[in-house]
Amino acid sequence: MIRVLYVDDEPDIREVACMALEIDPDFDVRCCASGRDGLETAREWLPHIVLLDVMMPGLDGPSTLRLMKTDPCLGHIPVVFITARVHASETADFMRRGAAGILKKPFDPMTLATTVRSFLE
Repeated sequence: MIRVLYVDDEPDIREVACMALEIDPDFDVRCCASGRDGLETAREWLPHIVLLDVMMPGLDGPSTLRLMKTDPCLGHIPVVFITARVHASETADFMRRGAAGILKKPFDPMTLATTVRSFLE
C-alpha cells in the first residue's frame, strides 16, 4: 500500500481529494486540516508522499515543509505543494526548499491518483 497524506485547510477540497485518492486500491490515505496535524500524522504514520497546501492558517505549507526536512524521520518523504497561485518565482523557491513538485488547484480529481504516482516514480 502507498501511504498518501493530504493536508489542506479547505474542507471541500480536502474531501474531494481524499475521496479521489481512496478510490485507488493501492492507496492508504489520511487527510489533515492543518500543518500541525499533518506533521503529527506524518511522524506517527510515515507516509510515502505528502500533498501539502501552501496557504494555511497557523503553520503554512512552506513552514511545514521546513520542519519536515529537518526531521530525521520525515526528511526523505517527497512533499508536493498544492496551490492556486503558480508563479515561476514561487515555484523555483518551493523547489529550492525541497518540494518534489507543485500541483495546481483546481486539480482534476479523476487524474489525481495518477499524478501522485508520477511524483513517486
